[in-house]
Amino acid sequence: MRHSCRLQRASLLALITISSLFATGCAAANRTDTPTPIYTNVPRELQKTMMPAYVIEPPDELLIQTVNNIRRRDDKLLPGDSLRILSNTTIPILPEDSEVTVSFKEIARAYLIENDGKVNLGPEYGKVEVAGMTIDEAQNAVLDHLNEIFINPPKLSVELEQLGGKQVVDGPHLVRMDGTVHLGVYGSVVVAGYTLEQAKMLLEEHLSQYILNPEVNVDVSGYNSKVYYIINDGGGEGDQLYSLPIKGNETVLDAFAQVGGLPTIGSKKKIWVARPAPAELDAEQILPVDWDAIVKGGSTRTNYQILPGDRIYVAADPMFASDIFIAKVIAPFERLFGFTILGNGAVRNIQQGTSFGGGGGGF
Repeated sequence: MRHSCRLQRASLLALITISSLFATGCAAANRTDTPTPIYTNVPRELQKTMMPAYVIEPPDELLIQTVNNIRRRDDKLLPGDSLRILSNTTIPILPEDSEVTVSFKEIARAYLIENDGKVNLGPEYGKVEVAGMTIDEAQNAVLDHLNEIFINPPKLSVELEQLGGKQVVDGPHLVRMDGTVHLGVYGSVVVAGYTLEQAKMLLEEHLSQYILNPEVNVDVSGYNSKVYYIINDGGGEGDQLYSLPIKGNETVLDAFAQVGGLPTIGSKKKIWVARPAPAELDAEQILPVDWDAIVKGGSTRTNYQILPGDRIYVAADPMFASDIFIAKVIAPFERLFGFTILGNGAVRNIQQGTSFGGGGGGF
């Protein structure tokens, strides 16, 4: 009986506490948390503005293509390059010479620079080292070598075969954390902070060290640095945050289409766009959104055009927020009641066991 009275008193005290908390939770949930809006003339659906020239930032992805990859004449020759060598003087070709023998005596074709850095002119003339030389230096080296064979100096022509550059710069390139794009054997170029046209000029200037009159095309293949955010109030259970890349033409309605619409607990009457401003201005730009007017009436008045850095905030519906608040408050009492009921049941079992057992064991 004594345990039953204690349980009743505890239950009554808990109900009083819960009622008080319920009133507090409802008041908190119904409080208007929307910041005071600052109405400005901003772009919206049917009245959009054009974005300024795109400024490259990490981690954007750039599509870089070079129209011309022909090596410069003063570039150093490398193993794997091919030289076209022509000479007007050769070892005399005899009528009885076979086709293979004739090919050995002629110097009028393309010769590959081998792994040892030399071109092999055939068994009749031997090898000449040319790797690390310019084309003009290679021509002089081949001419000096042939002068040791012929009495009369031959007339010689040495040209680089049109094999392209060391590496074709063609494809997507990630803007790294240091603001550079890596061009393989051609090194790196800083492009962050520049527009696409400026980046094109920088890349052409850099590649001109290795490629003859390079023409570069630069475009954005991955818009990764310019984003906007959607924040869904969880009503006391944490906020959901989405970061979405911006393409430059989205409105509020487009933004919610990317995440499947409003969340279940989201309030249709407490949605706004918070637009960042420079820190020195110390001002907020809050754009309230009339959801029903946009989706049901086709209104464009609050269907704002989204700009980079915008935060679209969706507050929780007051009823859901109250329910979550009360659930969080009641949870400790539910555990307390559970322990109390469990203890009371155990005591009763012991008492019943004692009465039936005549002083024996309770269980």
